[in-house]
Amino acid sequence: MAMELLIQIMLALFFIQKASAQESSVAKPGCPAICGNLTIPYPFGIGTDCSANQTFTIFCNHSISPPRAFLSENVKLEVLNISLELGTIQVNTPVITNCEKRSNDQPLMSSEPFTFSDTQNRLTAIGCETVAVISQEGLSVGGCLTFCNISSIKRNNSCFGSCCQTNIPPSLKLINASLNSIDGKEGCGFVFVVDQNWFGSRTDVYDVTNLEQVPAVLDWRPTGACNSFGPVNSSTKSSVCGRNSLCTDQGLCSCREGYEGNPYLPDGCQVTCTSLGVVLVLAPMCLYKVMKRRHKRKLREKFFKRNGGLLLHQQVSSTETNVETTKLFSSKELDKATNHYNVDRILGQGGQGTVYKGMLTDGRIVAVKKSKIEDDNKLAHFINEIIILSQINHRNVVRLHGCCLETEVPLLVYEFIPNGTLFQYIHDHNEDFPLTWDVRVRVATEVAGALSYLHSAAAIPVYHRDIKSSNILLDEKYRAKVADFGTSRSFSIDQSHVTTKKVQGTFGYFDPEYFRSSQFTDKSDVYSFGVVLVELLTGQKPIMAPRPDDEGRSLVTYFISAMEEKRILDIIDLRIAKDGEKEELIKFAELAYRCLHLKGRKRPTMKQVAAELDSIRMSHGSATAQQNYEDVGYSVSELNEAWDRSSTYTSSTAYISFTVDAEPLITK
Repeated sequence: MAMELLIQIMLALFFIQKASAQESSVAKPGCPAICGNLTIPYPFGIGTDCSANQTFTIFCNHSISPPRAFLSENVKLEVLNISLELGTIQVNTPVITNCEKRSNDQPLMSSEPFTFSDTQNRLTAIGCETVAVISQEGLSVGGCLTFCNISSIKRNNSCFGSCCQTNIPPSLKLINASLNSIDGKEGCGFVFVVDQNWFGSRTDVYDVTNLEQVPAVLDWRPTGACNSFGPVNSSTKSSVCGRNSLCTDQGLCSCREGYEGNPYLPDGCQVTCTSLGVVLVLAPMCLYKVMKRRHKRKLREKFFKRNGGLLLHQQVSSTETNVETTKLFSSKELDKATNHYNVDRILGQGGQGTVYKGMLTDGRIVAVKKSKIEDDNKLAHFINEIIILSQINHRNVVRLHGCCLETEVPLLVYEFIPNGTLFQYIHDHNEDFPLTWDVRVRVATEVAGALSYLHSAAAIPVYHRDIKSSNILLDEKYRAKVADFGTSRSFSIDQSHVTTKKVQGTFGYFDPEYFRSSQFTDKSDVYSFGVVLVELLTGQKPIMAPRPDDEGRSLVTYFISAMEEKRILDIIDLRIAKDGEKEELIKFAELAYRCLHLKGRKRPTMKQVAAELDSIRMSHGSATAQQNYEDVGYSVSELNEAWDRSSTYTSSTAYISFTVDAEPLITK
């Protein structure tokens, strides 16, 4: 009891000490450290008496609510962040434009008294056939050229085409920017110097045209030694670094090993818990830090076990996979990448979790999926997705970069696919990127090729088990990427099927043969893909809205009926009816028809499907299609009856889990 009481007293003393010393450890003693929501560390200071010299004086404008910081009262550069470790300061700089309503008569960007960082900034321009040039003292020192693109280019979140970027030369303080049209015509363009980390993390980089200012990074570190600032006070004379600190090769002050704090303050570097000769007054702080680190470590270990870390290890030990090369990200790394999982970074939400856009330290843009783990079954799906994707290397399958298991909920890190899902383009009639017949055949061919690879060419064959248009993503060039392998299964080459205790799938794409037998085969994927083909052909959703003629509640029955009655051309999506050759449309429909055969053994393999789609894509209607439809083995009424029975079906050996696609997981 006495020991516990002593610990409580020491912790209480520490928190009192910490609260009183927190502000003084940042700013010069007796000076304010906060302006609005921004911390101002020394050598910067609010007012001339609180900074190292006039160069580092910050003006805090209290007439604004909340107060905002500026480099000086005359230079209207708002300060957004100050980094002592990097020697940089982030400020707002203007977006220069020649648009009539926002014309800027003074296209001058000034970083006085500091310089624009040539490593962290990029000169960026947005416009149509626009030349952006930066000059200093009348000499052109850089520039870039934009091109005119169709409006769909704006869906892409990287800068190319109607957006261009270039590096800026080092040591620039004043930048004169100009915009000119290539053909001399009047245009509307934008040019700005921007922090590339901020710009690259935008959901839509073209939104910058709606802003008047953007963040840029200035370099405030001295060139040469740390004494370039001049004297700080009488005790340090020519050095700006305080006691127990040193001047690094980058010209910045840094606390010596065993010390931490603000190295620019005379006594800013304080002894840490790892140093020798710790005085008794620091014991509470040391104890608190040790306990905090121990608690965080135990929490990470707890999450790692709960999120399947041991299960993943067992899977790696029992299978010949490349899981050991899959990166385990730290929680700190992904928290920084997603800006603390900011709501502005959300790409989409669904039943399996939330997907955020993130930027790793190496500059890669990624999608971070924060999974919903409610039971052991979903945890198994999560680990299964890691195992499956670690085996796959295909251009039309979404790539897994790694995972994080030490957080409260597990995280998966994928390559970022910017242009949404095939489901959106089929059913939302997006005008920015029209889904033409050529595009539909190409996308279908790419997906079929990926599934053929999974079934017959991968090192360990894989059944996807949830093929649907909302699990097909489109990348920056609108190429197909198959995603979501949570319910997928790998199998040995001599296996013909997988028997599952729980029958799972998405209603409308579900293989009726699998439903009856609980045996999932490669032909079950073929059936689901056949539904996607019908979606592409008709523009209809797998579960159709009630129709006046009541032709059936599923797209499959609607399509089968049209095929049997020789009126397939009547149900073709109007957007492609005049675009595609009649023979190609019929061939495409016939292939989908065979994929939907009631008996799996009579369906084509995915390899055959991919070959036929490639033939359709290459033929451009040169061959004459024959409407010789093989009997699919059931009538429309039988199919309707089968689905009616499925809604009330029960079994002692199988559990049924249907999902209905209302909203795809990734929406942007």
